[in-house]
Amino acid sequence: MTGLDLAISVRHLNKSFGGKPVVRDVSIDVPRGQIFGFLGPNGSGKTTTIRLLCGLLTPDSGSGTCLGLDIIKQTDLVKRQVGYMTQKFSLYEDLTIRENLEFVARVYEIDDPQKAARDALVRLGLETRQNQLAGTLSGGWKQRLALAACMLHEPKLLLLDEPTAGVDPKARRDFWDEIHGLAAGGLTVLVSTHYMDEAERCHEIGYIAYGRLMTHGTVADVIAESGLQTRAIHGGNIAQLAGALAKADPTLLIAPFGNTLHISAHDKDRLDRAIAQLPAEAGVEIIDIPPSLEDVFIYLMRQSTDNFA
Repeated sequence: MTGLDLAISVRHLNKSFGGKPVVRDVSIDVPRGQIFGFLGPNGSGKTTTIRLLCGLLTPDSGSGTCLGLDIIKQTDLVKRQVGYMTQKFSLYEDLTIRENLEFVARVYEIDDPQKAARDALVRLGLETRQNQLAGTLSGGWKQRLALAACMLHEPKLLLLDEPTAGVDPKARRDFWDEIHGLAAGGLTVLVSTHYMDEAERCHEIGYIAYGRLMTHGTVADVIAESGLQTRAIHGGNIAQLAGALAKADPTLLIAPFGNTLHISAHDKDRLDRAIAQLPAEAGVEIIDIPPSLEDVFIYLMRQSTDNFA
């Protein structure tokens, strides 16, 4: 894939604060017109990495391009072609929806800010609420307003930092339908999220833990490359079975899912040995299942080292 096909292409990015590494040797390519999901626990370096990509922060070392522009030498040009939706709602709560959009349009020096705001109101379904104060909106409507503001200057790349945190499931689904519509129109989207169902809606994903990019690729590729073996236990006393398995082998990944227990390990023999030590119990069924994305991420988290430890 050539540089012209990539919206983001960075190599060996590093960033520290107060001597503590927050981003460590991150290299990543994001093709144009795709949705790239950025996953990881709180404090893993996702937000810092996003800010490095769009020129808001300068890396201590490393290099790369965003939309074909140098992320160190051409930051002003990068910012004009990127829409960045921050994790915290950052518009003015004492202005109406329309007033916020007109203000942002003026910041971007758009020729006709009133028209740009009107178009955004229609595009994001905000026209019936345009005179409502932003501070009175629910989480889902604030999210929609923030997205409208990001899109005013018609960016080529959208960076979304945990955009659906704290909103209801329907608002999350509506938001993702909008994101897929934008990507279908050629927009590139990089979105950080904690939700596994959202990750599965991305064309590719990357998992970052303690500043390091542990893996990236399609969901199927990430699961396959993990090499995890997973069994599901149905029936019996799930809590007792989980305790027995943890005692038999503390390294196993054990997670209850309702009345089912998932057990994962990188080594099939290790799984077999632990399960063989379970007491016989009537009605218990043990079957092989594919590992879930959540199983894989918990496994990856265990393999990482806390950069602030």
